Amino acid sequence: MLESEYFEMNRVGWDKRAAAHFESKFYDLPGFLAGETSLREIELAELGDVKGQSLLHLQCHFGMDTLSWARKGAVCTGVDISPVAIQKARELAEELKLNSEFVCTDVYSFQRSGSALYDIVFTSYGAICWLPDITRWAEVVAGNLAVGGRFYIADFHSIYDLLAGYSYFTQVQPDVDEEGTYTENGGDETAKLATWSHPMSSVINALVNVGIQIERVSEFPFSPYNCFEGMVEREPGRFYLSHKGNDVPIVYSITGRKVA
Repeated sequence: MLESEYFEMNRVGWDKRAAAHFESKFYDLPGFLAGETSLREIELAELGDVKGQSLLHLQCHFGMDTLSWARKGAVCTGVDISPVAIQKARELAEELKLNSEFVCTDVYSFQRSGSALYDIVFTSYGAICWLPDITRWAEVVAGNLAVGGRFYIADFHSIYDLLAGYSYFTQVQPDVDEEGTYTENGGDETAKLATWSHPMSSVINALVNVGIQIERVSEFPFSPYNCFEGMVEREPGRFYLSHKGNDVPIVYSITGRKVA
């Protein structure tokens, strides 16, 4: 299959997921509308103050994290491949009167509409696995980030791919599975989805090669989401997974700054 065909497959799947997620307890939209943040402790602690800064959120789903950053004072742009998700994000932004723009496109095709570049590029949790080429992704990051601007990613550690029976290293052909959604309200509806593994070394090297100076790399033995089979919530909001009696690194984060 062509890359465009895989992207279309994923768009159909994420349109279905977005419709379900909007109504799910997992995302807790009523709580969000009442003022709760959808951001988690890792990214809140590491990215820090965003007030008055322009922020690009790549692969934003239906915009809860994007709008949570907007609530903290950022001027946000969210990008996602799913028109269903983007429409819902726009509806939320209008209802909450938050300064945000949402663009429906795949990551590789995104281009900043104005002349000014962003102060921050942000992405998180289960995002880059939907992209076949991490170098092209890094080029989009750098191409939209102002010199001196910050880059931040918090994502699931690729070691889990290996434990789940997939390749740890990137392969040309994606893993294609018939999957339901990870929320509690998906029922029996499934969709074909294509994913690619990207080890942390590939992500770091891709960023370095496009002029992102890495300032911090962190690994965490817990996930803020109960999203994998066998996880145990040892502390509120922290879900752990063990392998042969030892904690598995479930989340990693990278903080960087564009220097060239």
